[in-house]
Amino acid sequence: MLLQVLGTAAGGGLPQWNCACPGCAGARAHPRRRRLHASLAVRADERRWYLVGATPDIGEQIERCSHLHPGPGPRDSPVAGVVLTDAELDHTLGLARLREADRFEILATEPVRGALLGRLRIGETLAPYTRVTWRELGTDAVPLAAGATVDVSAVPVAAKRPRYAAGTGPDAPTWAVALRLHERATGRTLLYAPALAHWNEDFEQAAEDADVVIVDGTFWDDDEPARAGVSARTARSMGHLPIDGPNGTARRLAALRARCLYTHLNNTNPLTDPDAQQHAQLAGSGLEVAADGMVIEL
Repeated sequence: MLLQVLGTAAGGGLPQWNCACPGCAGARAHPRRRRLHASLAVRADERRWYLVGATPDIGEQIERCSHLHPGPGPRDSPVAGVVLTDAELDHTLGLARLREADRFEILATEPVRGALLGRLRIGETLAPYTRVTWRELGTDAVPLAAGATVDVSAVPVAAKRPRYAAGTGPDAPTWAVALRLHERATGRTLLYAPALAHWNEDFEQAAEDADVVIVDGTFWDDDEPARAGVSARTARSMGHLPIDGPNGTARRLAALRARCLYTHLNNTNPLTDPDAQQHAQLAGSGLEVAADGMVIEL
């Protein structure tokens, strides 16, 4: 299985256009600190790739990844579809940028599809431009694409819906899911969870079975949003388990056999500074922070 990390930032990216926090100021002064919105590219077979998330940076992310470049025909593209972990704007706004495609697929859970079609009306928006095929993403594994040896399934992790979808659909645990990508030929498995509100039993089992885990690193600790002055809420109340602390994800990840990396870093997270001491703290537990452009082969 071949993967490329297309981005590792939380909503707003790094720097965020209207933010002068230390993280954003540092990214403006030092371009190597810049991060695009969290996303992955996954190879389904020799011809087709799927994006995990369709972010506002999708055009730049495709250009930065040579595997996703068009050719040999003038409009031949290896991008065959998108797998969505949730309906948040930072993971879905890029769908509109795919309107130039002749056709593409979207894999999403039922609540996510309902929000995108009913509230954002993405189906009506795209219909005059391209042909979109929707496939349901569920807890049972299905091939990522027809004939592919990579299977994909969902691990429910949160009933948190986007603000624009308030009052729509059921309070289902599949509003936000982790993705389990399993390659039958090698038996290798990736677990990808850019948003993680609850470390439940199903997620624990999936993490124990995985060879690589890429997980929500939005906030370093629970009080970070308030301490940074961006919100009066805690990390947990915003739907993100913090990294550090007695109940943080670092302790749980360090106990796994898998290679574990953090993604979806908020601009207030000290990990956005490559020289921050928190990197050494994670390294001491065998944990990493994913980088934009990183290639992972399982």
